[in-house]
This record gives sequence, structure tokens and C-alpha cells, in this order.
Amino acid sequence: METVAFISTENGDDLIVSFAAIDPADPTGIESLTLLRTPKYEHLLGDRERGVSVSFKRYVEDDEELLEELHLDRKSAVVRLTTSVRTYELDLRKVDEREVQAMRKVLARMNYDRRIRLLGI
Repeated sequence: METVAFISTENGDDLIVSFAAIDPADPTGIESLTLLRTPKYEHLLGDRERGVSVSFKRYVEDDEELLEELHLDRKSAVVRLTTSVRTYELDLRKVDEREVQAMRKVLARMNYDRRIRLLGI
């Protein structure tokens, strides 16, 4: 499980949720796990390429990783991301509640076409 220090979001042409995961090899280091969707230009992509792309600095060798499901367990403050390639578990206990609320809003906008399964949002 990855411990998240903070979450940053963007809610413009690009819809972005970026989790700042604490690097297990260096507790002072941060690795970004980023969810990105750009609805404005998505019509230019093929159907299989559309959706929320996922990137994590630790796994740069992977080409296209798309988000399939996100489950937020508010009680335990854990987010489970299931992608086309792997599953991530994120511990949000260190994250400010305002950042979690902003994340929830952006995720709802990202899912305008219901391509991803959102649970607990």
C-alpha cells in the first residue's frame, strides 16, 4: 500500500487527480500517481484509447494504462485503483479532507460517460 502525502487536482480542459505517494526507498521523496482525462480532445481517439489514463513514475515502461475502477473506502481512508494493467492501494490518512473532496469532484467529472466504476465517491 502506498502512503499518500497530498492530492492535487485540476478541473479545466485537463481533468487531473495526482496522488503524491511517499517513496518507500526515500521517505522524503515523492512519486506521483496521476489520473488524467482530456474530454475536449478525446473524440480524436479510438474507442479503446478513451478514458482515464493512469501513470506512475515507478512503472514508466507501461504504455497505455486505463482506469477501470476506483473504490474509496472513507472509513479506512483507502483508495483502490484497478487499471487495465495492475491494482494500486493508496492510504489517504495523511491527506487533508478538502483535498479528498476536490478529488471526488474531479473524479465525478472524469466519469461523464461512465467508463469507470466509481465506488464510495
